[in-house]
Amino acid sequence: MRVSLRKRAPLPDEPGVAGPARVDPRTKALTKRLRPGDIAVIDHLDIDRVSAEALVACQPAAVLNAARSTSGRYPNLGPEILVEAGIPLIDDLGPDIMTIPDGRTLRVVDGAVHDGATLVAEGVEQTDETVAAAMAEAREGLSVQLESFAANTMDYLRRERELLLDGVGVPDVSTVIDGRQVLIVVRGYHYKEDLVTLRPYIREYRPVLIGVDGGADAILEAGWTPDLIVGDMDSVSDRALRCGAEVVVHAYRDGRAPGLARVEQLGVQHVVFPATGTSEDVAMLLADDKGAELIVAVGTHATLVEFLDKGRSGMASTFLTRLRVGSKLVDAKGVSRLYRQRISNVQLLLLVMAGLLALGVALASTEAGQTLLGLTGARFDDLFSWTRSIFGSTP
Repeated sequence: MRVSLRKRAPLPDEPGVAGPARVDPRTKALTKRLRPGDIAVIDHLDIDRVSAEALVACQPAAVLNAARSTSGRYPNLGPEILVEAGIPLIDDLGPDIMTIPDGRTLRVVDGAVHDGATLVAEGVEQTDETVAAAMAEAREGLSVQLESFAANTMDYLRRERELLLDGVGVPDVSTVIDGRQVLIVVRGYHYKEDLVTLRPYIREYRPVLIGVDGGADAILEAGWTPDLIVGDMDSVSDRALRCGAEVVVHAYRDGRAPGLARVEQLGVQHVVFPATGTSEDVAMLLADDKGAELIVAVGTHATLVEFLDKGRSGMASTFLTRLRVGSKLVDAKGVSRLYRQRISNVQLLLLVMAGLLALGVALASTEAGQTLLGLTGARFDDLFSWTRSIFGSTP
């Protein structure tokens, strides 16, 4: 839909939701400054799960999408998450919606976006029914995406076979990884919950902590300091880059490294790793090449739907990287289930009884405790006598 300048008379006590517009075509960048009650204005074809969860965490009044939240290429999970959270999602508003000044107060009513008395644009408000219908249609065309994914996989294998098979091009780092376990953190699916469950594992094994872009901030938020930061530096904070971790800048094969200028401007020591795949691939390949004993992954992509939901053809590289790393790689949830000790109900009951017995022995061994036990026994005796007199007098 194109922006319309059609006028209408303002209505008193209008329905819908209103708030200041926060405009950014990159959803990941927008969520850094989005506040509760703001209206998110994005241009995001096929909203993925991670982006949707980040938007929900910001609690916007509404999400206005210049593109289609589900194009039908594959069953992406983002729109369902937003709708289930009760956040109005308006689709297909057209590219001109991105020209709205940042901070301008907008009102959204039934798929229409108003700036004061001006109807700015009209789109499609997503509901449970429309999302379900779009997902069903997308599943029918999934075979096409599978063929594309397979083609991208073969193309990546041809271009990066030396890196995948022989580790050619992996830079040297000063962080000692050989013979140690490595924890790679990506701000992906359920990364916060996984880090909580892995606290005992991290305390005991003290693995090398590698943050992939914003994953470095996730490590800091959890109370630790990353040893390595790997990525193109588009979503990591200055605080994380200055925390003392060794920085590995992910570059393209042609030598371009978009994050290099930022790192140099901050005066942070770094090395460059040119590779075609994603930053999480680079982190895994680096850990494997430097002799990691075990690689534990948090928030990374593991299934075909997750690869497609990432929304880029290059996710085929992650599939091959996982094959390359092989048995060294363990998903975080698997580690947490294996590491967590289970206590049965019987064991818990015996533990409580032992605690009560120890408390009773401790009380009986002191003068004050003996007095307390005597008073407690007298109370129970009085209660028993009163109960017997009541029920004993009943005909």
